Amino acid sequence: MMHRAAAIGVLAVLALVGPSLAATRLKMDDKASLWPRAGASEKIDFTNRVGKSMSTLSPNLDSRYFMRCLEEVANIGDTKDLTMSDMVRTCVSLQGSRSGDSE
Repeated sequence: MMHRAAAIGVLAVLALVGPSLAATRLKMDDKASLWPRAGASEKIDFTNRVGKSMSTLSPNLDSRYFMRCLEEVANIGDTKDLTMSDMVRTCVSLQGSRSGDSE
């Protein structure tokens, strides 16, 4: 139940964040394979925007968390079929499972 509510919240935030990212190189609908090739400023801009939006769900979902998580997710395996949105959802899910473990 909590995961469903979190997923709905993530989708709502992604709908709001997506258009605001249109002017940057990294957008939610971009392929995740762009992440490793993106410059530091592009990554910082992306994680700042996502962290700002997602921290409303949890204070732990800040830009620093997303920077670390996206780097890890991008380096774990083949991301060719994933989008940036998929990676963000994975990071939110991972944080949710970590929070659930501590309760």
